[in-house]
Amino acid sequence: MDSLITAAARALAAGDPLGALNRVALRDDAPALALRGIAMAQLGDLVRAKALVRSAARAFGSKEAVARARCVVAEAEIALVSRDLNWPTKALDAARATLEAHGDRLNAAHARYLGVRRLLLIGRIDDAERTLDALDPTPFPPALRAAHELVVAGIAMRRLRTKPARAALARAERAAQQARIPALAAEVESAYLVLNAPAARLIARGEERLLLLDDVEALLASEALVVDACRLVVRDARTRVPLASRPVLFALARALGEAWPSDVPRDVLIARAFRTKHADETHRARLRVEIGRLRAMLGPLADVNATKQGFALSPRGAREVVVMARPVEEAHAAMLACLADGESWSSSALALALGASQRTVQRALDSLATAGKVQSFGRGRARRWMTPPVPGFTTTLLLPASLSGD
Repeated sequence: MDSLITAAARALAAGDPLGALNRVALRDDAPALALRGIAMAQLGDLVRAKALVRSAARAFGSKEAVARARCVVAEAEIALVSRDLNWPTKALDAARATLEAHGDRLNAAHARYLGVRRLLLIGRIDDAERTLDALDPTPFPPALRAAHELVVAGIAMRRLRTKPARAALARAERAAQQARIPALAAEVESAYLVLNAPAARLIARGEERLLLLDDVEALLASEALVVDACRLVVRDARTRVPLASRPVLFALARALGEAWPSDVPRDVLIARAFRTKHADETHRARLRVEIGRLRAMLGPLADVNATKQGFALSPRGAREVVVMARPVEEAHAAMLACLADGESWSSSALALALGASQRTVQRALDSLATAGKVQSFGRGRARRWMTPPVPGFTTTLLLPASLSGD
């Protein structure tokens, strides 16, 4: 490796993409193409970066397996940043195996972290945690240790374990300071902002207040019966009843929880559950059926008692009933939560993360674009969607129920 390539590689490792480009911008040999691609990725030109890295992989000969594998890892990282979550993971696994076989442990570990971060984005928390447990960050350089701790913190936040999350971020901050890479330090700071931002709203006895993740964790461990509108469950500290697949029952449970300890008139319940303003005998008959189903579902936690006006929730062992809702509630909130990370997403990546069809996602994006809440750039397969993050709100509990990780 010549001196210019060595100097450019060192500049990239230190987070200086312009310094790297100054040394290799006019060269078209394989190592220079790879370094130029990484530099363009650090500068945010992901389309050009992807093209350069692919060109570098083709330029390396068949005997240069390690160099080609490193290009595959670089392309996978570009795909992750650009939220191309359908990028072939088998290629990344093959590249990692090649790097491990040739003794390149650091890049092999980096490939594993990319895989874990992808799992985290698409909500496969258990798989991400299992993969992470197999990695020991102790022998890694500071930048890779910081990446490890950021993933640990991300998993902990989604598990609502705020103390481990704060400890991981403190370790990530120390590692980022040692690495002296501004972009890495900014990523740690962004994670701190998420941890310290309001994550939910508490609705109890007619009043509302915002909750931090620490508050949410304490609430779910308390003696309260929680109607969790973030993850569509009714729960106490020991038992949880999922209602994500029963939207009518959850609507009834939420209406009863918001009114507790008072009852809710039948016409109000019909309007909330069936979305109609004019109730007739058919609706009242259906309400009786759905209340019976809700009573059966909530049996371990509460009873639903009939009153003169309607129905009331009566918890069995809990001291009180509260509703925990998203800090911002509107149509397509789960999609906005994904887009709120400030990155550009493809519709296919959103469909994968949300567990929905791509056509459903596209219709929702068109609706949000008409309302001015999202914007797109590019055409065809290169089209990406993004929106500025909602100021002052974390997205951890805005994730759809399928991503809850419970």
